[in-house]
Amino acid sequence: MVYDVRISLMPFLRSIATAVPDHSISQEDVLAVMAKARGASLPARLKQILGNSGIDQRFLACDPDYYLKPRSWAERAGVYEQVGSKLTQQVAAEALDRAALQPSDIDVIVMISTTGTMTPSIPSQLIAAMGFDVSTQTMTIFGHGCAGGVLGLRLADDLAAASGGQNILLLSLELCSLSYDYSQFDKKNMIATALFADGCAAAVISGKENHESGPSFRSFGQKTWPGTRDMMGWEIGTTGFDLVLARDIPTFVAKDFTPFCDAFLAAQGLDKADLFEPACHPGGGRVVESLEGYFAPDIAGIPATREILKNHGNMSSPTVLFVLDFLLTQRPTKPILLTALGPGFTAALGVLDP
Repeated sequence: MVYDVRISLMPFLRSIATAVPDHSISQEDVLAVMAKARGASLPARLKQILGNSGIDQRFLACDPDYYLKPRSWAERAGVYEQVGSKLTQQVAAEALDRAALQPSDIDVIVMISTTGTMTPSIPSQLIAAMGFDVSTQTMTIFGHGCAGGVLGLRLADDLAAASGGQNILLLSLELCSLSYDYSQFDKKNMIATALFADGCAAAVISGKENHESGPSFRSFGQKTWPGTRDMMGWEIGTTGFDLVLARDIPTFVAKDFTPFCDAFLAAQGLDKADLFEPACHPGGGRVVESLEGYFAPDIAGIPATREILKNHGNMSSPTVLFVLDFLLTQRPTKPILLTALGPGFTAALGVLDP
């Protein structure tokens, strides 16, 4: 009798690539646009809150004037398809080049996105556009929001270890600006408009080859708290997705997230002092401050997270991949903790060993 014996190798992170749309806007200009949309100056207190977001500039799918006009759901979907297809092709090509792989080497394409959807999906359309094998499996995951970057890496890592080892291309695309609603400039919508931005990232995770050195994921964790649905998510509006966003997320970080993170690290035999600088999804300025308070004094700040927030804003799921890519250029010698919070309300964690 002949047995088909398959030995699964430990997957490793071969590459990350990032991209943003063509239109940039400074935070100062955002405040001016919001005042124009309201037809009046912003209240001093609100202007101060929005100006202290930790963001200097962001990138948008469309010219800023586009967001001051009525837009149907179909029009927003058209922008998602046009801009999203361009960005995903760009990051996919770059990630494959950095990984020294061809499209035909990829077994599964996973795409994370919560700001739009298409059928046929963007991954399925990439097969013909970029020359992936027609047998390439495609998976599109919707609904994880800001936690999607870490949860996407977990899924990609699991798939890379499956079937005797596979090459996985992970795509994370968010065009958060499509949810901006010029007709509903209440406080919640103005805060969202001052925080959220557009971006795309890709990662290649391989379980097919032995590697002498290279970053690999040690473990992942996730927790969803009951009774917290109203903290973050979407409501279906007449012209698209309408944001649900609670204002007490920084308090939640201090009260509920920190004991979960403590327990996760302890299960990995790690203390905060054992870590390199963490790769955190920033959320906003106050969330970053809460995270820094948690890591202090063992870790003196999270400057990479602040840098990405400053120059790109909150891009939802791709943001943590932007931060991780930035940190890996520093050649870390200690484990990197990944953190993100998203709808559910859900926390997602991971540990990457360099």
